[in-house]
Amino acid sequence: MVEYEFKLPDIGEGVAEGEILKWLVKEGDTVKEDDSLVEVMTDKVNVQIPSPRNGKVTRTLVKEGDVVKVGQSILVIEVAGDSLQPQAPPPQTHQTEMRTPDAPLQTMQSGASDKVLATPSTRRLARELGLDIALVRGTGPSGRVTDEDVRKAGQAPSTQSQSFNEERVPLRGVRKAIAERMARSSRTVARVTHVDEADVTELVLLREAFRGSAEKRGVKLTFLPLIIKAVVPALKEFPYVNSSLDEESSEIVLKKDYNLGVAADTEQGLLVPVVKSADRKDIFELSSEIERLAGKARSGELSLDDVHGSTFTITNLGSVGGLFATPIVNYPEVAILGVHKIEKRPVIRDGKVEARDMMYLSLSFDHRVVDGAYAARFLNRVIETVEDPKRLLSEIL
Repeated sequence: MVEYEFKLPDIGEGVAEGEILKWLVKEGDTVKEDDSLVEVMTDKVNVQIPSPRNGKVTRTLVKEGDVVKVGQSILVIEVAGDSLQPQAPPPQTHQTEMRTPDAPLQTMQSGASDKVLATPSTRRLARELGLDIALVRGTGPSGRVTDEDVRKAGQAPSTQSQSFNEERVPLRGVRKAIAERMARSSRTVARVTHVDEADVTELVLLREAFRGSAEKRGVKLTFLPLIIKAVVPALKEFPYVNSSLDEESSEIVLKKDYNLGVAADTEQGLLVPVVKSADRKDIFELSSEIERLAGKARSGELSLDDVHGSTFTITNLGSVGGLFATPIVNYPEVAILGVHKIEKRPVIRDGKVEARDMMYLSLSFDHRVVDGAYAARFLNRVIETVEDPKRLLSEIL
């Protein structure tokens, strides 16, 4: 029998690391090939990693809550020697290593910080405090950096000095992923928000007209599919809104697909599943797809494919309330549209005051790629479509 060192595999889609959410096995358990070993949180979705071999779990090398990089050792399995015959590795998956029982565990050496003696939780604490752990003087055995070393370096209070009138909630899972993505967007995007309003009186009537047909198809027709059908032609007319900025090559990448992210509010936090090829779906297909993705988001069953590949995002805050908001761009996209509540307001039409269904729209965009006038013309095009039932009807049918 020999020990097989299993590393976090390349899950794909550019994923570089994952958080260990839950071990599905413990030391001493016997596992079979393809048995689930661990649940990993990566890019807002949970993935269960299967065992590549039959054998017995001898050691888990990381704890629940630890963030590990692709290629980092996470588990050791005792396997029969003949089961380690060379096998063709799956595409884009890092090779695991085999070692004899008396050989030392291998660690990833990718930089100065990786050479520092420290536990994964200590490294995570340093990241949370914005410290380079390579610059922290270790006082532990053999120069190991401890949590207290990191706290002192970051002048952070130790747990003993915490107030009894506060509660500490670990920043992990979906909330940590949201924090990292929002911070990256804030650091990177030159965000500007343009706000306008639309008279959606005719849109309300149009939805009522199609609601019965939707129910016969077993779907609930909300306003979102209608908004999407108004957004797609505007994206085609103003392609820079449906783009991303490749900073390394200094190129603006104009997307020819229309994959719309739809922000979903869940108990786990804000998730953004993606409606693929929205330009090729009618309002009933869009309704069905949105309902399917929202259900998966609420139950925590979204796959990586469900949340990747968006070219433009819509966030619907109408059901929550508020006048309007300034959405944060879903980086690396260039723009995001905020859709707000519909309410009757007095509006002057042909010199007369009328009660009309009005809605605010807020477009946040990356000013590095899109200028203000261009963004305003894009939003004007969206508003023209939602306000004109004939134009919207031509997009629907």
